[in-house]
Amino acid sequence: MEWAILFVGPVGAGKTQAIRTISDIDVVDTEADATDETALLKQNTTVAMDMGVMLLGAHDKVRLYGAPGQDRFDFMWDILLEQSRGVVLFIDHSRPNPVGDLAHYMEQLTRRMEGRVLPVVIGVTHTDMGGPANLDVYRDFLGEPASITRRQAVPVLETDARNLHDVKTLLLALTSMLDMNERFPARSSAGRGLHA
Repeated sequence: MEWAILFVGPVGAGKTQAIRTISDIDVVDTEADATDETALLKQNTTVAMDMGVMLLGAHDKVRLYGAPGQDRFDFMWDILLEQSRGVVLFIDHSRPNPVGDLAHYMEQLTRRMEGRVLPVVIGVTHTDMGGPANLDVYRDFLGEPASITRRQAVPVLETDARNLHDVKTLLLALTSMLDMNERFPARSSAGRGLHA
């Protein structure tokens, strides 16, 4: 078994760090010096992708792809989404409008998947830096299951991208949804459709 999972989210939300935390190989990254407003947030930024691997056994592995957070590199999202079986969306709780970020990324994912249905989990990061971390704000915003996940709710978990347990918990939630979709294919959509 070999699956690919895509990590997306705003600049500085923790995508690269999460992949470094969980990967069983040295992470291949395309970090470059930040030269625009991103430089105010961090020195380096991903410009194409990050790639790591999580080994699950002798023949099983999960490829971990990190997409750039800057919209100007969003063409990479389409390339990486095509190969992915699920999505981890990081939302930086310390940003000025994290719920707006969530809306933006969910809309982008829905549009870019062109009818494909993938399981999605959301990791809310930097909760120690923003206001009080009430995850219900994000859950309430999502309300009914999104069109990219169909019938089931999207898990929203507080996450420290540096913490192995937190990152494993996100991936366990996502791989559990993938496993359920394989075990009960009657609940998934036509074609490659998967849902949360």
